[in-house]
Amino acid sequence: MLSTYQQALDYLYANLPMFQRIGAAAFKKDLTNTIKLCNALGNPQQKFKTIHVAGTNGKGSSSHMLASILQEANYTTGLYTSPHLKSFTERIRINGDEVDESFVVDFVNRIQPQIEEIKPSFFEITVAMAFDYFALKKVDVAVIEVGLGGRLDSTNIITPKVSLITNIGWDHKDLLGDTLEKIAYEKAGIIKPGVPVVISERQPGIEDVFMAKARETNSRITFASDHFNSSVVKGKRQVRKDGVVVLDKVDFPLMGNYQSQNIKGVVCTVDVLRQLEFNIPDRAVMDGLQNVITNTHLKGRWQKLREKPLMICDTGHNLDGITEVLQQLHETPHRQLHFVFGVVKDKTIDEILTILPKDATYYFCQAKLPRALDAAALAKKAREFGLQGTVIPDVNEAKNLALKNASENDLIFIGGSTFVVAEINEL
Repeated sequence: MLSTYQQALDYLYANLPMFQRIGAAAFKKDLTNTIKLCNALGNPQQKFKTIHVAGTNGKGSSSHMLASILQEANYTTGLYTSPHLKSFTERIRINGDEVDESFVVDFVNRIQPQIEEIKPSFFEITVAMAFDYFALKKVDVAVIEVGLGGRLDSTNIITPKVSLITNIGWDHKDLLGDTLEKIAYEKAGIIKPGVPVVISERQPGIEDVFMAKARETNSRITFASDHFNSSVVKGKRQVRKDGVVVLDKVDFPLMGNYQSQNIKGVVCTVDVLRQLEFNIPDRAVMDGLQNVITNTHLKGRWQKLREKPLMICDTGHNLDGITEVLQQLHETPHRQLHFVFGVVKDKTIDEILTILPKDATYYFCQAKLPRALDAAALAKKAREFGLQGTVIPDVNEAKNLALKNASENDLIFIGGSTFVVAEINEL
């Protein structure tokens, strides 16, 4: 019998394969374990309404926005996301509050016999834990973010009220497929019979994948970008639907340019929920977007850590995500760019190294987990692409050297991997 939260965590980490630590070996291409776990728990996932969110980039931000909006509309709202940045309990929230540590202990004690018998992954257990917690607390609705892919992801045992699929890009090619069409097919696996689906943006070459799946499941499909447009006007967000302003002067705290695509999908999903008789006033949408950080404690999305020198971090970690980050860095006034950079070793990084600015000063680091690429090996690889810098494995030591070297008009960026961002002290 485990008696403390730390003992429960230690047990999970020691006994269950964890994707963020070891990578592909922890990914189970099968729903059997999750189904068995939830059967043992009395199928808690059937006891509350859900919204399912998949995609390569943007699914985390979109999930937080939807949860914040539903919260503002006075729904008791669960939110399941992964991975966590600072503490395990970030993964499971109700109205922004993290899961009780005492519940984690109780859950692990209750499920231990099934863990020993089924040998699930860390992710499979956390999904079952989230469902059990949301059922126990009687949430009205829960926003469930897919972990990886969709079709075979552990979260895909739910039947949601609506599915949302955000941007499709190159990530986890070894697990999801080596073409965007194959990756889109895996994401489309969350589309359920008769359940409406929103696609944040039309992307040439892959929209047919979603349309074919929606026809197969008889699901109403909406491409948000056909109807919605989001832009920044005098520093405030504006959203138009079919050319008509529906949200104006939104003081939106997520400053990444890429959020324009995410907002379209989120607001379109709200429209679908209204058609399903969810009571979501315009004011709740406005307040939900404006209060997304305070309501859900979202971290690491183009997050400003300090001024003079300006220090920014972002969890973008694949080619599309880093391309967006580099565009915004280019648009941000600065004298010299200092780039604190680390990656995981199971990523193909040549394409990323090709597009990184050669005139930046690099600080090559590595997160404290087995999947991290050795900082010296990263620096050696980067030199092949004309990128020069210093090897400092510890993320915060690398950041502190960048701070020491930077003038007040310089820009320090920290990223390359979600797990590098997770270790920043200021986060």
